[in-house]
This record gives sequence, C-alpha cells and structure tokens, in this order.
Amino acid sequence: METVADPRLLLAVVIPLIGAGLIMLAGKRPNLREGVSFVTAAALFGTVVSLVPGVLGGTTYTWTLFELLPGLSFTLRADALSMVFAVTASFLWIVTVFYAAGYMRGLREHAQTRFATCFALALFGAVGCAFSDNLLTLYLFYEIVSITTYPLVAHHQDREGYSGARKYLAYLTATAKGLVLPAMVLLYVLNGNLDFAHNATDGVLSEGVHRGIVTGLYIAFLIGFAKNGLMPLHQWLPGAMVAPTPVSALLHAVAVVKVGVFATVRVMLYVFGTETMAGLNLGLPTAWFVSVTIIVASIIALGKDDLKARLAFSTVSQLAYIVLGVALLTPYGIAGGIIHIANHAFAKITLFFCAGAIYVAAHQKKISRMGGLGRVMPWTFGAFAIASLSMIGVPGVAGFITKWHLLLGSWDAGSIGLILVLLTSTVLNAAYFGPVVYHAFFGRPEAVQDAAEPPAREASMLMVVPLVLTAVLSVLIGIFPGFFMQFVQLVLP
Repeated sequence: METVADPRLLLAVVIPLIGAGLIMLAGKRPNLREGVSFVTAAALFGTVVSLVPGVLGGTTYTWTLFELLPGLSFTLRADALSMVFAVTASFLWIVTVFYAAGYMRGLREHAQTRFATCFALALFGAVGCAFSDNLLTLYLFYEIVSITTYPLVAHHQDREGYSGARKYLAYLTATAKGLVLPAMVLLYVLNGNLDFAHNATDGVLSEGVHRGIVTGLYIAFLIGFAKNGLMPLHQWLPGAMVAPTPVSALLHAVAVVKVGVFATVRVMLYVFGTETMAGLNLGLPTAWFVSVTIIVASIIALGKDDLKARLAFSTVSQLAYIVLGVALLTPYGIAGGIIHIANHAFAKITLFFCAGAIYVAAHQKKISRMGGLGRVMPWTFGAFAIASLSMIGVPGVAGFITKWHLLLGSWDAGSIGLILVLLTSTVLNAAYFGPVVYHAFFGRPEAVQDAAEPPAREASMLMVVPLVLTAVLSVLIGIFPGFFMQFVQLVLP
C-alpha cells in the first residue's frame, strides 16, 4: 500500500471554511447566498471524488500541516474508511442546500445567513473528522462540529431551543473532555504518539500494556464519543429535535451522529485493532451492550406521536447497528457496520426531509393527524415509504445490505442471541414505520381544518425533488451496492 502526500486533503477541509466566509458576505442577497452554498458543496464533493480512484487503487493520501510535539501532529489522511464518510457527507450537503432553501423560505425563518454559515462550518468539522490521521486531529474537528452546530440547534432562540441546545452541548463536550481527552493523554504517555494504525488488524498498543488499562481506554473512547448516540448518553439527540428540520437532517444523517460513529469505528479498528479486541474479549460484550440501545430505542420510538421524535429514537437505534457490526469482529459484521454509515445516511435524510415537507405543506407534526395526507402528498409519502423500507431492511433497498451482512456476521461470531436481536429490531422497525405510511395513505383525513389555511398539497419543488432523489438513491444503493462496498473491502482485516 502506497502513501502519498497530497494537498487535495487540505483543500477538501478548507473549502467549507472558505464557503462559510463567503456565505456571510452574501448574507443580504438570498439567491447569491444559496448559490455560494451550492458552489461550495459542489466544490467539496468534486475534491473528495477526485481522491476516489487513488484510494481504490490502494493509495493512502496524507498531508501534514504542522507538528506540535514529537508524535503530536495536525495531519490529514484519506483511506478507504475515510471515503465512505466523506463521499456520503459531501454529496448529501449538495442535496441539503436545495432542500434547506425551500424549507427556510417556505416558513420565512429568521437568521438564514447564520444558519447557512453554521451549516458550512459543521461540514468543515465533519470532513476534517473523516480525513483525520490521528486522534489529536480527530478530537479537534470533533469539538468543532459540537461548537458550530450549537447555533443550529438553538436556531429558534426560544426557551425550548436554548434548553435543547444546552443539553446538546453539555452532553457532547462533557463526555469528550471528561473521557476522550484523558484517554488520549494516557495513550500518548503509553505510545509516544496518537497516530492511527495503517490497517484494522494490528492496533497501536504494545503487548506490554496491562489489559486492564487497555480495557479502560477502550471504554472511555466508546462512551466518550457520545455523538454515537449510545444509551444512556443519548438524551442530547432527541433534545436537539427543537431545531429546524434541515438541521435535524444534518444531525441525524450527514454530520453529527456520523462523526460520532465514525470516530468510534476509527478508534475500534485503528487504535485497538481486531486482534487486540479479540484477545481481550472486547467484541461480543460491546455488541451486547449496544444491543440494549437497538431494542430499547425502538420500543421508545413506538410510543412517539411526534414524527421527528419517532425518527430521533429510530436514529439512536440505527446508529448502534454500526457499532454492533464492527464489534462482531468478523468480516461480514465489520462490512455491515461500515456500509451502514452510508445506507443509514441516505434513508434517514429522506425521512427527515419528508417530515419537514409535511410540516411546511400541511403544518402537521403529529402522526395521528396525518390521516389521508399521503393521497394529497404522494411524492413525499412515497419517498417516506421507500426510506422506511430501507430502515426495516427489506430486500431491494439499501438497509437490506446492512442487515444481511450483520446477520451473517452474527452467525460467523457464533451468536444466535444477536441474530434474535437483529430480527426483533427489524420487527420493531416495521411496527413504528408501517403505521405512519398506512395512516397517511389509508387513514381518514382530519375532519376539521382551519378555514384560514390552504388545503394540504406537496411542498415546493426545492423540497420535493431532494427527498425523491435521496429515496431513489436508497433503492439504487440497495440494488447496486458495489461503489461503497469497494471501500469496505479495503478496510476489512
């Protein structure tokens, strides 16, 4: 495997930062502001995609900006795992630019320039995490994501918004500073550096380190990267639902939670490695630990009548699939976990796009009040149905690829219990998504409607086209999973 220094890594990280500045300058001209957002997102995606052929050819790209201390540098790196996250996030930013324009204008939201600026800054942090070559770089960008998304969560600037944003920031910064940072310091003392390993097998810790210390470090990282949404440190995630729907889509599909699970996966595979995890018996206990999140979050989702709240707990459950797959330490399991970074992103962003379109067009948040809306909003609820099938894991949609690999991985790990967990979660997925779709298409419409409100209809094309596109892509990824699976195969030990 060849390692090449390439300034395109720095360019990919800097593009959103420059874009954020230009968005601020264009703030008083909405069309120019949104044009700048689109060009920035497209430029980022183009830069990321330009790295694809080399990475698939076995090249690892790096770029060092500076060194703080021996073994502590600010270095970027693009490898196969990076590309799964970076390609997904950069592409979905393009789609979200159009959707957000339709949503924010449709509701005549205030502070749209601040919103677009912070959105770009959040992608700056997310891409930085994707292309981090060591724990120091990853940690810095992880914190940037937390800080830059705070104004997005508190966007409405009311009591509920500030409360949700405070909880959001408190959970994420407290766990990062209280667990991840001390673990990094100890790892540096033990190793003399914070670099990631070059493959997913070996890890970076020497055999002479006491197994109790290694286990403690592992637990600190697993829990400390609380953006991964694992229970019991998941409460920030449903609390952040007070934000506008494009922010929820960003939080749940593109940037924040994916930064959390990406960081978790990166540490599991490239700090500890599969051999160390297997030797210390860390794999299956982790899988069982996250299984609690998968089942409990799904049960909670069943009882939520607010659509975004139901989707929030669905996210908590679905993120745990990624950690579970890697914790299985089998090729099928690891493949299922990593591919779900992309599969979940396309389906979940579709679901949140649909929730926003429903609110803008019909002013409804409660599932119980969406009876018959599918008949007047067929494109929106059709896309919602497709994305729901992906979350459930029906063949022909992206989520099936995830669950098939996880089931095979659980079988290879010899755990019938985890197979039952996955099957139970699939039934629960169907139980909380199915009624939404059924009620929308076959339920009785609300008998009383405010005469001042226009009848429900599809939202603007700026919103409907993106949600249909991401739904279609979920199907295409389910039928032709080869693009992302190429990267996954390069990661496998």
